[in-house]
Amino acid sequence: MNDLCRLLNIQHPILQGGMGNVSNAPLSAAVSEAGGLGTVGVGTMDLSEVKKILQDLRTLTERPIALNIPLNVTPYRDEMVELVVKEKLPVVSLSAGNPAPFIPYFHEHGVKVIAVVASVRQARKAEAAGADVIVAEGYEAAGINSNFETTTLTLIPQIVDAVSVPVVAAGGIGDGRGLAAVLSLGASGVQMGTRLIATTDSPMHAAYKETLLSADDLQTVIVGRSIGKVRRVMKTPYAGQLLSLEEKGIAEEDFNRLTSEHYHKVGALEGKLDQGFINGGQVSGVIRHLPSVQELFVTMMEEAASRFHILANGYPLTKRETT
Repeated sequence: MNDLCRLLNIQHPILQGGMGNVSNAPLSAAVSEAGGLGTVGVGTMDLSEVKKILQDLRTLTERPIALNIPLNVTPYRDEMVELVVKEKLPVVSLSAGNPAPFIPYFHEHGVKVIAVVASVRQARKAEAAGADVIVAEGYEAAGINSNFETTTLTLIPQIVDAVSVPVVAAGGIGDGRGLAAVLSLGASGVQMGTRLIATTDSPMHAAYKETLLSADDLQTVIVGRSIGKVRRVMKTPYAGQLLSLEEKGIAEEDFNRLTSEHYHKVGALEGKLDQGFINGGQVSGVIRHLPSVQELFVTMMEEAASRFHILANGYPLTKRETT
């Protein structure tokens, strides 16, 4: 157990990313029950919707859970901030905005604060404001992403060198090899989203899961770059429509409408991939089976441990390396 696990009172250094309006109790509970930190993303849901998910979640697990609040996305920011305290949640994740004004309030009520960042400057500011954990998200990640387009492999060591609080790597991680890689870079754990969709505990539509299972290394695309709103989605008919509209010069208002959470639900929950989009990270190219979350975590921890064991005992040379 490392500092991150002790701080968040979890068994494995694995966090669930906030999944906005497709967040649900079964998957978040499965993550917490498997020893990670189950997280509900509020997206643009209203207070009653989020409270219902938390209520259902509490019937499924007594282990730590968190709420992710995208500060500049949710129209119910202040209500969600108060909800964390009212529900006595031990952890809150703050993204898509400046966390500084909210950290003292959460600390006053004993809530640990995770700040999601995309640059060294943001990480330093978050730490200075009192963030307990930094999640550094690379360009490989699914969904709304930073316009900086910095990759996880290069971002993590720079942020680890810049701050003293635990750093969690997000973007491009879906197995024990990825976990071992970012731990080697100095991270204290990982945050995953796409990989958790492709599990038996996830209630997402079968078409969503099948798209992930059949994905290759080129199966994700970036939409929104033309208007400065980077979002990584799976390559589907609907994503193709969005790209075609961008090529013709789409207005920001139209892009926002066509990538609203309504169309996210149509794709992710209804499986209508020609009428709605599905978020997906580049890690989809390595997903080949549907384990339970419990099975996934056990395998990841064992695989990561074996990688470090190999390094500790001398990495065996391949035939090519010996020639």
